[in-house]
Amino acid sequence: MVSIVGAPASGKTTLAEHLAAEMPATLLREDYAGNPFLADSCAGRAEARLPGQLYFLMSRVAQLNESHWPGNGVVVTDYGFCQDAIFAQLRLGADDLRLYERIARRVNGLVHPPEVLVLLEAPPEVLLERIARRGRDFEKTLTAAFLSEITEAYNSVVAEARCPVLRVDCHAQDLRRQDCRAELVRRIRESL
Repeated sequence: MVSIVGAPASGKTTLAEHLAAEMPATLLREDYAGNPFLADSCAGRAEARLPGQLYFLMSRVAQLNESHWPGNGVVVTDYGFCQDAIFAQLRLGADDLRLYERIARRVNGLVHPPEVLVLLEAPPEVLLERIARRGRDFEKTLTAAFLSEITEAYNSVVAEARCPVLRVDCHAQDLRRQDCRAELVRRIRESL
């Protein structure tokens, strides 16, 4: 499994879609549109944050469940299971975080681990421009400070990764272009 991680608007879904077609691979997308608590959580409603995070946790466990993992072929995800804990730590209060972590520890062993992590990186101001361009209402409250915190958290997570981590400056490289993706595809195949 190739998990693509990074801050909101770094290009995870776009890259995952291209990689799935080019490698070829099965594509698994994050279910942000199905999360009924997401908009309220992003709007700052504290009572929606824990349910929103648990929705993502259980959605990811269902998609990445080891018990029904395909025996062969490559799977590409536009998220990493690790990002769930990052958002929980940044968004939940102490009591909610303790409950979330208890549940996450119980289900963590059910998840198929990635063979490769692709970390997409860009400066917060670039991410904010992309967020504004795509116009998702629930993302309007994201700030440069929050995006910087997410970036720092990803750096900590990937430092402890048990698989190869491929860092990509998605501001310097336009990953929508096939010629820019060709080297990344080569590196991914080499790492698998």
